[in-house]
Amino acid sequence: MEKLVKLYNKKEKLIIGLMSGTSLDGIDAALVRVKNSGLDTEIELIGFETFPYTSEERNEINKACSVSESNVELICQLNFYLGKKFGEAAISIAKKCNIKLDRIDLVGSHGQTIYHIPQNSTLQIGEPSVIKEMTGITTVADFRVMDVAAGGHGAPLVPYTEYLLYRNSEKTIALQNIGGIGNVTILPKMCNVSDVIAFDTGPGNMMIDTCIEIMTDGEKNYDENGIIASKGKLNSELLDELMSIPIIKAKPPKTTGREQFGKDFTVKMINKYREKGVTFEDIVNTFTRFTVKSIAYNYNLYLKDLVIDEVVVSGGGSYNPIIMQMLKEELYYTKVFTQEEKGYRSDAKEAIAFAILANESISGNLNNLPLVTGAKKAVILGKIIP
Repeated sequence: MEKLVKLYNKKEKLIIGLMSGTSLDGIDAALVRVKNSGLDTEIELIGFETFPYTSEERNEINKACSVSESNVELICQLNFYLGKKFGEAAISIAKKCNIKLDRIDLVGSHGQTIYHIPQNSTLQIGEPSVIKEMTGITTVADFRVMDVAAGGHGAPLVPYTEYLLYRNSEKTIALQNIGGIGNVTILPKMCNVSDVIAFDTGPGNMMIDTCIEIMTDGEKNYDENGIIASKGKLNSELLDELMSIPIIKAKPPKTTGREQFGKDFTVKMINKYREKGVTFEDIVNTFTRFTVKSIAYNYNLYLKDLVIDEVVVSGGGSYNPIIMQMLKEELYYTKVFTQEEKGYRSDAKEAIAFAILANESISGNLNNLPLVTGAKKAVILGKIIP
């Protein structure tokens, strides 16, 4: 307990944030200097790196996420295996930054989501006890379950950190993430924490990535620079079917994930339209348009009363010029930027967020947003491995 009291009282900390998202690209590790907490939070990114999953690791995680292929032995083994991978990522980012492990105060680890049932249950693996044992650093992890226990969706969690870092007294900003899943955070100008709006808009890159992997027999796992999408054309029948999925039109708060738009569903859609003679290129183009269309649809339906001054896009989708071009066409009424264009690192955003969430937890601060997640009350997220 003495160690935790010292951390609680420490005003400046070195924290490693670890994140692996639904895209299954790998483990993002950010080493961050965090000063203070709450509304007084200040951060400095010292170093960042992504440690990619191998194709074999990605296949095993995909299998664990699949209702039809998974089993309890696989999930149990992966929990400790990924704990070791997360621990290795923490050690590697510290070494890259020339900072000894005993100088680092905290690790904040999101883990790897295996299955998510909004307002019912959620499961992230990557055992934090393994991270603590490997690094010797107090680890905060398993952030989502407390929000679910309080009646929430367990997501999105990043909007709390976005409020701390990006709120603006002069502009209403939409922070649109396009990772495996698409999600938006709206920060109205001069907003209080209770004014923040955030929800999942639909798929991000998840369906596109699966199609590319099937199309190339596993040689590629994403549409680099949108090249494949640019070679295809829109299939209106496929787009109409995708846009009719209930979660797209559902009223916020709402979350979605691999359970809806993962490999099982995507393969089913690909096979259905390949049998109709639709080319892979056309399917990729249509999946890409679906990602963008679902974003625009939700803005136009649920954010129509707000004047959005700018949209700032992060995540892997922000590096896809076709997605960005389509998004600018759909959101013609506002300005659209990438995070890099605004001076931030897009790839480090979520790892930084979990470093901040760990700091908030250890500081005893309530760090979910009930109006965003649907929880009955504000809670302190995370489990602490001292």
